[in-house]
Amino acid sequence: MTAYRTIVVGTDGSDSSYVAVERAAALAGAAGATLYIACAYYPTDDRDVAAAADVLKDEAYQVRGSAPTSEILRVARDKAIAAGATNVVEKAVVGEPVESLLTLLKELDADLLVVGNRGLNTLAGRLLGSVPSDVARKSRSDVLIVHTVR
Repeated sequence: MTAYRTIVVGTDGSDSSYVAVERAAALAGAAGATLYIACAYYPTDDRDVAAAADVLKDEAYQVRGSAPTSEILRVARDKAIAAGATNVVEKAVVGEPVESLLTLLKELDADLLVVGNRGLNTLAGRLLGSVPSDVARKSRSDVLIVHTVR
């Protein structure tokens, strides 16, 4: 079996997504692979983000991902380096997470996509789909779903 050379990991700035980043970084470091940390976002107005945060409370990170991608990616990069990755590239991608990750995976001809399992075992995830289940179903590359939420 050949080692992974290019690994993509998605993050939305949540604690659980950073667990996936750390796992992907450990794999990348061990394999000498390049790690691409991706954060999908939609540009939004600050008023819309504030209004959504009032309603969403703890789930507001999903809206916040549309604004400070540079901060999310900086934190993810720091965590990746601490976990052993040596060649890390940050990618902010406009669009929804599943299609953005799959597009990036194809553009890079990446060997592995790493995502957390958040949303996989929720009612909304079962009814509407979730990032981990959708990318696992649609990806042409290997997908590692890290248990970040139990």
